[in-house]
Amino acid sequence: MSGAESFDPGSVKPMQLSPSAQQRLRGLIAEEGNAALKLRVYVTGGGCSGFQYGFDFADDASEDDTLIAFDDVAMIVDPLSYQYLVGSTVDYEEGLAGARFVIQNPNATSTCGCGASFMV
Repeated sequence: MSGAESFDPGSVKPMQLSPSAQQRLRGLIAEEGNAALKLRVYVTGGGCSGFQYGFDFADDASEDDTLIAFDDVAMIVDPLSYQYLVGSTVDYEEGLAGARFVIQNPNATSTCGCGASFMV
């Protein structure tokens, strides 16, 4: 992970992780018993609006990833996705449709009804 671009907890961050997303990530780390677990956020082609958001979990960042730390939790973004996500906030919501991570992306010119895909 030595080559990954990293942002420490006290610095201005290119993306935000809401308090509810941080809390959920802490819960997942505790459930897995893996303090190295990080939230990987990415963008892929597809979805009803052109691009779609994806979430996964990883122990380590690749050399070209961006690692963004928030106290005791962190988020990883690959370089291709980063350009579409900079300025975004990752949130966690629970509702009638279930519980999920969501992205509030100021770069999106339109989004689908479910919020899982977007267009720039």
